[in-house]
Amino acid sequence: MDASAYLKSVVEQTSTFAGWVDGRDAAAPVPTCPKWTLADLVDHVGATQRMVTMLVGERMTEPSRAFAGYAPAPADPAGWGAWLTGGAAEAKRAFDSVADDTPVWDPSGADAGVPFWSRRLFGEVCVHRADAAAALGTRFELEPEAAVAAVEDWLDTMTSAGYWENRPDFADAMRGDGQTLHFHATDAPGEWVARREPDRVVLERTHTKADVAVRGPATDLLLVLSRRRPLDAAPALEVFGDRALLEHWLGHMDWVADG
Repeated sequence: MDASAYLKSVVEQTSTFAGWVDGRDAAAPVPTCPKWTLADLVDHVGATQRMVTMLVGERMTEPSRAFAGYAPAPADPAGWGAWLTGGAAEAKRAFDSVADDTPVWDPSGADAGVPFWSRRLFGEVCVHRADAAAALGTRFELEPEAAVAAVEDWLDTMTSAGYWENRPDFADAMRGDGQTLHFHATDAPGEWVARREPDRVVLERTHTKADVAVRGPATDLLLVLSRRRPLDAAPALEVFGDRALLEHWLGHMDWVADG
């Protein structure tokens, strides 16, 4: 997927998300983000999109002003729908105004800010729409190809140099001497091998023998890898090899500890 396709999906999925949450109970708990209420979830989704809109639209190479410009959601849940859909539309316009090589701050360390943020907004809305579904008892669905793209975003972000450098707790937990994990989507093309090294996690898009392999539908992979569904609650996934290694990996995906 390119930036245009990612942002088209961001607009569509945000519209669905907005329809689910508009006018609902702000204090409703979000079981997949135990410290959050529905109001927290709405605020995070919409404010993040607006922060990225500022970064990209204003071609920022330093993010402090975008962080400082955090725009909270309306206090009245009846205003959530319009606020969310309006923010997604603004994000699409910002990305439409730039090229992939436009200089924009990139926390991954890859110096590819526009492609990074287009994919990141897509991955965010996929996962947080699953949060909303869990909070509201709504069925979560995602096309396999989109789920593969969201898994790619999750794994690539979590194994980026920027994440490793900025999360020393994660780096300490993930240091290894070559242990490998293989993730394999069975309903759309998508395979990844993560190799734990002393100074990084190496991510490759390949099929190879690994210390542990997990395979199954892409949406199940996404929900388990993002800790939106416990491994034991995903019977469609098959695990081969060192299950403890997989459980260690999942246990340290603490990017989502607070949401």
